[in-house]
Amino acid sequence: MWGRARHSAVPAQGPVLDLSGPRLRQAFEHLAEAAEPGGGIERYVGALALKSSLFEELLGNGRVSTLGETEFCDLCGFITPVRRRVGAWLGRHGFAAMRHRLERLLMGRADAATADARLAAFTSSFPADREHRWARDLAAEILHFIAPEHYPLMTRWMWDARTNTGVLREIWHAEHVDAAAIAVADDVAVFATLRQELEGFLRDNGVFRDLTFYLDLLCAHVYSFYINGRGGQYLRTDFGAKEDPMAHTRRLLGLDAVDTETGRTRLKLIDGTAHVLGEMPRLGPGRP
Repeated sequence: MWGRARHSAVPAQGPVLDLSGPRLRQAFEHLAEAAEPGGGIERYVGALALKSSLFEELLGNGRVSTLGETEFCDLCGFITPVRRRVGAWLGRHGFAAMRHRLERLLMGRADAATADARLAAFTSSFPADREHRWARDLAAEILHFIAPEHYPLMTRWMWDARTNTGVLREIWHAEHVDAAAIAVADDVAVFATLRQELEGFLRDNGVFRDLTFYLDLLCAHVYSFYINGRGGQYLRTDFGAKEDPMAHTRRLLGLDAVDTETGRTRLKLIDGTAHVLGEMPRLGPGRP
């Protein structure tokens, strides 16, 4: 629901989210103006649709069993938290170990009711330490971008209950949100309810097409303020600064993945070099 003023229809058995309408409206207005120099919101929405098409082409309909390491590294270039770490992991463990995990993650993916269990199994197959927190983001982005209408985006930057950080916190309705303890899980039910609420907000503001990618873009823009150190100022509009107001928004969504002139991606391999889109990666001695 939007603060105290709006009560959206959510499933009776689902979680209740107390969201701030004013913060969302400020974010949406800022996004529209910030995106204009780069071609407008539609251009970014189109880029997300292309990203989704790539994921579906390489991983959809059981194709994960034939996924090659080159294609996997290409995909990881578009997942920001993953591209900094996964190259070293692949160098140590080999791609076959990763593909096996992905096959289990996508087994029965048509049934969203098993998503929590599959996400937990995937993440628990990696060490539970800071170095491997990217595993959750990898699984979440794969599920979402293969089937964006079926799975909401469930990355840690959207909401991480353990650290009490993410987009949900930035749009939470509270007088002193920095001191608020948000007792909300980070399971599929919460993310699905958040998506339902935000889609309702977008419809109320005249958006009726490509809602899923508009939502992704709006959420990334909300969280970019936190990254920029503007969280305490909550989405103030300031276009006088020299920095690109869409830079962190693109980065969160992996839309800065490829240098179009060289083909180099932001995925770092175990030897520190950049993976080049479409080239066989040099994964090192752990490669099978």
